[in-house]
Amino acid sequence: MGRKLLCLLVASTLIAYYIYQPLPENVEEPWKLTLLEASIRSLNHAATIVEKLGLGRYIDVINLYMMTGYTAPTSDEKVIVTDTEFSHIPVRLYIPTKQSDVLKRAVIFIHGGGWCSASARMKAYDLLSRWTSERLNAVVVSVDYRLAPKYRFPVAFEDVYSVSKYFLQSSILEKYNVDPSRIAIAGDSAGGNLAAAVTQQILDDRDLKAKFKIQALLYPGLQTIDAELPSYLDNKNMPFLSKAILIRFLSEYFPSDDFFSKALETNQHVPTELNHLFKFVNWSKWLPERFKKGHVYTNPSHRNSKTGHKYPGVLDPKLAPLLVEDIKLRGLPLTYVLTCQYDVLRDDGIIYVSRLREAGVEVTHEHVDNFFHGVVSFITGPFALNIGHRIANNYIEWLNKNL
Repeated sequence: MGRKLLCLLVASTLIAYYIYQPLPENVEEPWKLTLLEASIRSLNHAATIVEKLGLGRYIDVINLYMMTGYTAPTSDEKVIVTDTEFSHIPVRLYIPTKQSDVLKRAVIFIHGGGWCSASARMKAYDLLSRWTSERLNAVVVSVDYRLAPKYRFPVAFEDVYSVSKYFLQSSILEKYNVDPSRIAIAGDSAGGNLAAAVTQQILDDRDLKAKFKIQALLYPGLQTIDAELPSYLDNKNMPFLSKAILIRFLSEYFPSDDFFSKALETNQHVPTELNHLFKFVNWSKWLPERFKKGHVYTNPSHRNSKTGHKYPGVLDPKLAPLLVEDIKLRGLPLTYVLTCQYDVLRDDGIIYVSRLREAGVEVTHEHVDNFFHGVVSFITGPFALNIGHRIANNYIEWLNKNL
């Protein structure tokens, strides 16, 4: 009996030790967050073990798990939901049933997942798009772009761009009774990256008469040049998106070699002749003081750069929308940017806010002081979070007000 009790005690201690993760004091529903983080950490560990044993790829394990959260297109009395294709790219289409005397609004939504995982078919994205369609009485096009590593950069960008161009055609807008002057593009995380890059590209497309009226970027990743922004350093081990996982996803998405991850991790992936691009993400200039937290900016020309492996292609604006001159930012539409305090990508979004405002673009910046990356993903299932619902409502209300 004593031995069994001892074994139970040891097992319980080990499980508690594994599950427990120190969290910032100001987060809400900490026990839900602890269990959520433990489940995601377990998935990452399992995927890593499978890969190291040669039984499969890390990303394949992640996606196998993601598929358990997919949901079929389900229509109801408010929204007709169908899976179809636009320009040969799968999309999930939401058409509201409410009759109106005026043309409908529309939102093109791009899901996150590090360019490598997730889908428009996931329950959280399906619910967010359904809410958007219902509350705005809007057509929502949720894009299921092709994923890395099977389809590497710039395939995801090209898929979203192709869907956008297809939908913005006057004949397609007429088919769905959409007002060409009231169309938005939105995305979260990697989807925010794609939304920002596509919006820049669409702005310069002379073949399209219709443009996006607004863009909404939810905790987007917007640059690949500096992996030592304050948020990258302070939040590198935070739940849901660590710096290591971010680098792993980028390494899967961007065509590279075996040395790329190490070069990116040590910030030695930028050729000396391209150091002038660092001005676009110079956080000593673009970050408000409260986000600097005593960090000291290091001039890129003084950084140690012994590695012989350089990757100039990773600095393409289609992958890093922050790396463009101000003239490319002028004329961009009214913008909403959501950032989270404990997110490795926090400073990407904040720097974009500062640069857009400097370029004369009107920006609404919503900053969540007490959460991590992915806040609007936690709106379904037993671990749905109150803060996820609040922020999703704020985002939809901003769309409703400005579209």
